[in-house]
Amino acid sequence: MKMIKTTNLARNVALTLALSAVLAAAPAFADETSCSPFTPLIKGQEDLVYVWTLGVKGIGDGSDKLVTVDVNPKSKTYGKVIHKLSLGGRGEVHHVGLSDDRRFLWGGALDSNKIFVFDIGTNPAKPKLTRTITDFVEKTGFVGPHSFIAMPGRMLITPLSNKKDHGGETGVVVYNNKGEYVSHEQMPKTNGGDGYGYDVGINPQKNVFLTSSFTGWNNYMMDLGKMVKDPEAMKRFGNTSVMWDMKTMKPLKVFQTPGAPLEVRWSWNKGDNWAVTTTALTSKIWVYKQDAKGEWQARDVATIGDPAKIPLPVDISITADAKGMWINTFMDGTARYWDMSDPMAPKEVFTKKIGSQVNMVSQSYDGKRVYFTSSLLGNWDKKAKDDEQYLKLYNWDGKDLKLAFEIDFYKEKLGRAHHMKFQARDLSTLQPLDVAQNLPALLARKQ
Repeated sequence: MKMIKTTNLARNVALTLALSAVLAAAPAFADETSCSPFTPLIKGQEDLVYVWTLGVKGIGDGSDKLVTVDVNPKSKTYGKVIHKLSLGGRGEVHHVGLSDDRRFLWGGALDSNKIFVFDIGTNPAKPKLTRTITDFVEKTGFVGPHSFIAMPGRMLITPLSNKKDHGGETGVVVYNNKGEYVSHEQMPKTNGGDGYGYDVGINPQKNVFLTSSFTGWNNYMMDLGKMVKDPEAMKRFGNTSVMWDMKTMKPLKVFQTPGAPLEVRWSWNKGDNWAVTTTALTSKIWVYKQDAKGEWQARDVATIGDPAKIPLPVDISITADAKGMWINTFMDGTARYWDMSDPMAPKEVFTKKIGSQVNMVSQSYDGKRVYFTSSLLGNWDKKAKDDEQYLKLYNWDGKDLKLAFEIDFYKEKLGRAHHMKFQARDLSTLQPLDVAQNLPALLARKQ
């Protein structure tokens, strides 16, 4: 069947909506960092972790890389780097996202604006670069492709900036699984919108997706020490988040969430229908939930650490049952576990210092294994002895984190360890979306 191109974003998600009613009755499934609900999930032991790594001049070949680590305890190479794929240059790589069949991994570079698509299905232990997309700025006018979240046959992308002034005004973009541009929309600047964007999370049960906001190229490529001393630069951060209608691909509501709301996570427990984010500059937890009338509301529900010390909350990871959530604070290198049993009144119940700095966190489906990496941005990471770059795996028993292994990315001449995604060696073992597998005619990837 020939793929039909259109500039109407509403048509691009028709298949998503067709699945919505069925997915509403699906069982809850895990965060697995920030996977799309349309991506097969690993419910057992993950075999591999891919680490999207920033190149550093003078370390190894100095290039950005996709690094593969064996994380199955039964393997002879457990805890070891088993593959590294160099991109032959530096472009400030940042986040990666899995395709709707988990056979491809999309990764973006915030400076070069390139998008890389890796085949991780043919031989998961040895990813292969199959496509480099270089028309992102030309097609969209946006800069800094950041988050990648799968829809059937599509990849929804949120960039951070724009080519006009390299500020924080941006939008949302759709490419198809062939790597072809489909369409884009601007972030709202009316009804309280500031036009800024960052992460995205989708909820097919309610036909919505939620976007957060950060800052533009002018800031994220600036040295952190210089930026915090620049009053004008510190004004250039997003203070909003937006709920979108997936049917029309238009904003439903703009929320005022001051202080750069970053990662977006949804609870997938049946009947929950709430999302959560944290604000980097104001150290708040925000929950988005429908009220009795069905209208989405955003509420500041908790404070993380001491905001006066700017702990800088960064990545978050929600548990499979949405009863708990990890929050990393970059400046003090600390992982914080929060009881989310009542999302409107979360409580911090555990903390552990992971390193001099910590950024990303990914937990296994069963919540027993928690992975951490260190790099935030090339020019924002700490300096000298505090510039630790690592991947660390801890076992979590609900009471304490116990180190299983760690890899020093500088010692291994790899660079700065950033975003992570898990993979299984045998993809046929994954059965996360049984309802979707029963509806092959609705899946865009079959076209």
